[in-house]
Amino acid sequence: MKDSQVEKSKVFISVEIIEYMTNSVVIKTILKKSTGNISITSFDGGEGFTEKTTPFDTYVQIIDGKAEIIIDGQSFILNNGESIIIPAHKSNKIKANERFKMISTVIKSGYEE
Repeated sequence: MKDSQVEKSKVFISVEIIEYMTNSVVIKTILKKSTGNISITSFDGGEGFTEKTTPFDTYVQIIDGKAEIIIDGQSFILNNGESIIIPAHKSNKIKANERFKMISTVIKSGYEE
């Protein structure tokens, strides 16, 4: 791995490149560019991200377990294999009522159109 990103031109299984850690949220960068990034995150049960708002859309896919994602006060329960797009400029919070792993993709270009 270079710059903590996943090695290019090498096959990997997304759910296996990150482990769960007790009482923790672990983030691993898959790809990071000035125009956006892809990361994989594991959440232990009871952990999460505090409420925030970002200037870009964020695509989230659950790859292990079940997550609660709250967008502008509306709760969505996502199971393994399910996805959602968190709209730019909307408040959002991610909660791990049980442990789960997700891939998130942020695209930072195209907003000037």
